[in-house]
Amino acid sequence: MPRPLSEALREIEGASSPVTGRATDYPAGWYIEPHAHSKHQLIYAVRGVMVVRTDAGRWVVPPTRAIWVVGGMTHEIRCVGEVHMRSLLVAPEAAPRLLDETQAVGISPLLRELIRAAMAVPQPYVPGTRDGRVMRLILDELRALPVLPLHLQMPTDARLVRICEALQRRLDDASTMADWAGRLAVDVKTIQRLFLKETGMTFGQWRQQARLLRALELLATGEKVIDVALALGYDSPSAFATMFRRQFGQTPSQFFAEG
Repeated sequence: MPRPLSEALREIEGASSPVTGRATDYPAGWYIEPHAHSKHQLIYAVRGVMVVRTDAGRWVVPPTRAIWVVGGMTHEIRCVGEVHMRSLLVAPEAAPRLLDETQAVGISPLLRELIRAAMAVPQPYVPGTRDGRVMRLILDELRALPVLPLHLQMPTDARLVRICEALQRRLDDASTMADWAGRLAVDVKTIQRLFLKETGMTFGQWRQQARLLRALELLATGEKVIDVALALGYDSPSAFATMFRRQFGQTPSQFFAEG
């Protein structure tokens, strides 16, 4: 069983090296309660899918992807299936300046192997040694991380919250923006303006993103593409696959098989 969160946090905060590796395996359905730490964290899993939530939104993170959580941000994690997490904790003064916000990022084959190697590096390590050079190379690789569209921005306006929560419960709901405007007694243009202001997306784009992120969770548990497509309201598996490829640049099978 994973160690208590309080014990893990004490270890994280107590490490004095610029980069610290931490390996933990979690059983299916494990929930890591909301917490924060002063160091930045690259949350990565060599196996399984994680759903990470913060006040800034929700990310779905499959293997070959990771989420960079800035220090001080409260976050919680839900494991979809069994998860083998391999995290990096990075001291703020050592972190690349480009990584100044919480975001989903791609993991290259080189960085994946460096993360695995970091798990065996004793703390504290000595700069200039083999271990020190591995950790220095990790910092260099972090500067080249590509940002990925795995984020769902949640609104704060009560009317939009009602819409978004309803859509997340029923992602196959085909209600239009006009339908919601009628239910909430709000002008259609008001809803569209608020969606753009609070999420950076239109109503349609937000629903599409919510569907695609839910698809990642379902596909990670072994659901068939046809079942996922129909459950999320797509007319056919090909329509779903086209939308998936347009968003992520790969078919569902390629997305999970990469690396």
